[in-house]
Amino acid sequence: MKKVITFLVLVLFSPMLVQPVLAEQQKTLHWVGCGISKKAYLVALAKAYEKKTGIVVDIQGGGATRGIRDVANMSADIGGSCRRKIRGVAEESGVVQVPVAWDALVVIVNKDNPVNNISLEDLRKVYLGQITNWSELGGKDIPLKLFVRKGKLSGVGRTARKLLFDDYDQDFATDLLFDSSGPLEKQVEIDVDAMAISGISSVRKRNVKILDLDGKSPSYENIQTGKYLLYRTLYLVYNENSEQAEMSRDFIKFAGTSEGRDVIRASGTVPYLEGLNLLRVKLNESRSARDGGIN
Repeated sequence: MKKVITFLVLVLFSPMLVQPVLAEQQKTLHWVGCGISKKAYLVALAKAYEKKTGIVVDIQGGGATRGIRDVANMSADIGGSCRRKIRGVAEESGVVQVPVAWDALVVIVNKDNPVNNISLEDLRKVYLGQITNWSELGGKDIPLKLFVRKGKLSGVGRTARKLLFDDYDQDFATDLLFDSSGPLEKQVEIDVDAMAISGISSVRKRNVKILDLDGKSPSYENIQTGKYLLYRTLYLVYNENSEQAEMSRDFIKFAGTSEGRDVIRASGTVPYLEGLNLLRVKLNESRSARDGGIN
């Protein structure tokens, strides 16, 4: 008799136990991507979306390349990327990138460094190894340590090469390499000789000094208007062939709504639709480059 009762309990109540688990799985989106996107707006946006819809966005890091490629191979539902996918690379094909926000690349140094400003031309010289001492930038007579991201595919590294040199294959004159932006930023916090480039959405939460560039600070207004020169787009990525494609699109659509833009703005990040002047500047720069610099 006990065996019969046990069997009936399992038959009758197992579905009740299983259904909530399945429902919970169906209401979860898995996000991977660049840490800068994560800190810039994603965590706050995911919380707001969960509160509104009940859908949980499970957030992991991994970098911009993972944010594209994991979505391409459907091991993640949504990706966050601070660079465009690379044409002709099979691992990055089949994904849709939607612009969501604007980020600035900023030059960071230790808090005790007396330098406050750097010109774009001098910044290029640092990365080419033509400036190697802080005294050449108005600082102390000590060697300059340049920290950079390892490889040429990271969101920061690839974008810096494009913005500074218009060359994705440009080599940087340093062997002080870091696997991700987090450790790089932390090392700048403790090394008085260091300089690095990272995303403002990440470094504003660090104990570092952000240098002005050509006399312009990377303020919200200067980024929004394009007065600050080093800026880039932050994307959300999804795969139209994924079983979660519709849920992913809904989350991305939320980012572009008035409510979503409020969340992004409150995080100190410029929503994409509120920085369209930057897009016009980029288009003008592209036309000028095609015309050989003739306006």
